[in-house]
Amino acid sequence: MLLPSFRLDHKVALITGAGRGIGKALALGFAEAGADVVIISRTEADLQQLAKEIRYLGRKAYPIAANIRSRAEIEQAVNQAVEQAGRIDILVNNAGMNIRSKALDVTDEEWETIMQTNLKSAFICSQLVGSLMKEQGSGSIINISSVGGHVALRTGVVYAASKAAMIQMTKVLAMEWGKSGIRVNALGPWYFNTPLTEKLLSDPVYLGEIISRTPMQRVGELPELVGPAVFLASDAASYMTGQTLFVDGGMTIFGF
Repeated sequence: MLLPSFRLDHKVALITGAGRGIGKALALGFAEAGADVVIISRTEADLQQLAKEIRYLGRKAYPIAANIRSRAEIEQAVNQAVEQAGRIDILVNNAGMNIRSKALDVTDEEWETIMQTNLKSAFICSQLVGSLMKEQGSGSIINISSVGGHVALRTGVVYAASKAAMIQMTKVLAMEWGKSGIRVNALGPWYFNTPLTEKLLSDPVYLGEIISRTPMQRVGELPELVGPAVFLASDAASYMTGQTLFVDGGMTIFGF
């Protein structure tokens, strides 16, 4: 029996928060796997640079600047993506942020900002793109959650709550949309070397604490997240839905 395909040829992927870090790495990885990529971010300069890199790989790139905290802007971005690319086969809800406040210091504004960015935007994108995928009869949605949605961390209670909710949302959407040929899964990363973690990981004490809680004794590199994401998006994962795949160097088996 031949192995199922890990390629993404003839597919169009839409990735939010694609300007840098995880989103950028996934956009380039999906392009290498054969997909054309709709890249969404608030920063036009980042999008244009990434679009050049995707096109250098021989794939089409569709940069769209949008604030994913606005339903109106998401709707406009999805409509623009369909107009330009023709369809959306893969959705990666990657946009996210954190404010590292202790629970007693969290403000209403911080709560709303994190929840809108991490959770509400992912649901709205899934709702809009899911409707298109239902008409197509197929699609793969990948939510970028976190180990923080599965185990308790010391700070970032709102971030943790948003990522835990994303894991549960993944399960419910998979349950509801499976009959329509739509698979919904999530990735749960631990610490990876990205522009957002650079300052934290430059502190040797902090880095030491992270490594001491990671069986593989190191943080992740972005190419190590690309492979699992391509797998979930591809036909190789055609019978996999409602799952959260932790890419964490073993952290979640160790705990705190």
